[in-house]
Amino acid sequence: MANTVNEVSKESWILSTFPEWGTYLNEEINQEKVAEGTVSMWWLGCTGIWIKSHENTNILCDLWCGTGKRSHGDGKMKKGHQMMRMSGVEKMQPNLRTQPFVIDPFEVKDVDALVVTHIHSDHLDINTAAAVHQNCPEAKFIGPKEVVATWLKWGIPEEKTIVVAPGDEVAIKDITIIALEAFDRTALVTCEDPNEQLKGKLPQDMDKIAVNYLFETSGGSIYHAGDSHYSNLFAKHGNEHKIDVCLGAYGENPRGITDKVTSVDMLRMAESLNANVVIPVHYDIWANFMADPKEITEIWKFKKDRLHYQFKPYIWQVGGKFTYPTNKDDLEFNFYRGFDDVFSIDNDTPFPSFL
Repeated sequence: MANTVNEVSKESWILSTFPEWGTYLNEEINQEKVAEGTVSMWWLGCTGIWIKSHENTNILCDLWCGTGKRSHGDGKMKKGHQMMRMSGVEKMQPNLRTQPFVIDPFEVKDVDALVVTHIHSDHLDINTAAAVHQNCPEAKFIGPKEVVATWLKWGIPEEKTIVVAPGDEVAIKDITIIALEAFDRTALVTCEDPNEQLKGKLPQDMDKIAVNYLFETSGGSIYHAGDSHYSNLFAKHGNEHKIDVCLGAYGENPRGITDKVTSVDMLRMAESLNANVVIPVHYDIWANFMADPKEITEIWKFKKDRLHYQFKPYIWQVGGKFTYPTNKDDLEFNFYRGFDDVFSIDNDTPFPSFL
């Protein structure tokens, strides 16, 4: 740590400050002993989660270690951006990152697989890929065709990669990863060539650019919907698979935009999947899509008795742990507050009445 202002530079500040949580969460995950009959996961921001089984298998999904807007620039949207194609806007999207970095990607250990849902850069991240590749040489890189193509372009060896499409299953030690159809219409209007016109053309093949995942563990099954919008096919997935926990990309869509799942459709998703717990994610990360997840809880309360909901919502916090089934009846997460050993040793104040 610098002792004088002359020793401080922008570079020293960045290295001493970021990631904001240092290795605190890395250490917590590494030290966690998952009880038999349970599965634990941590929310890493956006749709990034870390899944850890009782058998000590570690799956990292969609961890993103990048930033949104960092300058006003020329005030214009990047030509050909999916939001521009979707809505015909020209003004810059004010998508500032609103969450701190709660995990140090370059201190990750024992990752058995990096799994990515789709091609968008806030899910498919070169920093995460580099860290897992360097720190966890045995880790597999699992994703749809175009995700794997991006990893190969970045230098991930082909033998480390596994291309999946809906219906494929991959066993990573004791965890079975099942790829399922995705319903991400924003991904369908994503195109690298800003000069290519999509109007009047057949859309891309969704199966090559995005999938949803079901992670089957000895402690329960976790459904990750990536950035999928609501789809009637959620009910098909719920018919075909036992789903304990489902995660969906929730947010408050700006005027003229449909990119995130609304509160009502988060509940519809959980009902269709026959899930026991529904957890909203992604609403935390973008300044222009911020939403209050308690809206989901309040609508659930309003409807649950009349519609006989068999699931509960869970309002998480980034960096927090959720264990199934231990926390399945909890409605909200709170961080450990500490001080449970208060007055376990003599306190040191001038006199008792000081307190």
